[in-house]
Amino acid sequence: QVQLVESGGGLVQAGGSLRLSCAASGSIFSINDMGWYRQAPGKQRELVATITSGGSTNYADSLKGRFTISRDNAKNTVYLQMNSLKPEDTAVYYCNALIFAIGTPLLRQYWGQGTQVTVSS
Repeated sequence: QVQLVESGGGLVQAGGSLRLSCAASGSIFSINDMGWYRQAPGKQRELVATITSGGSTNYADSLKGRFTISRDNAKNTVYLQMNSLKPEDTAVYYCNALIFAIGTPLLRQYWGQGTQVTVSS
């Protein structure tokens, strides 16, 4: 079994920063892309950023310059550094990863349980 566990969410004032972490664990053979998505109340889940195993990144256009995604392949962990936070960044942030689990030839998508980020004005 494979699981993703996020941490680092919380309450922050506008203009502040937070760093989210997501660690993958379990019967992992290899991890391809990892990423972050978010879902605000009453809205659809949307892409925040993704990163390949080689370190290539992709961001939602509206978040470029404020958010930075990175990963530590040795720790099976992906990070999201969020700066200059705005009230509209308030959402549940979900970690996502494409993983080959041991014992299966299939590349599967896994999700974390989500971590709440609330930005007060």
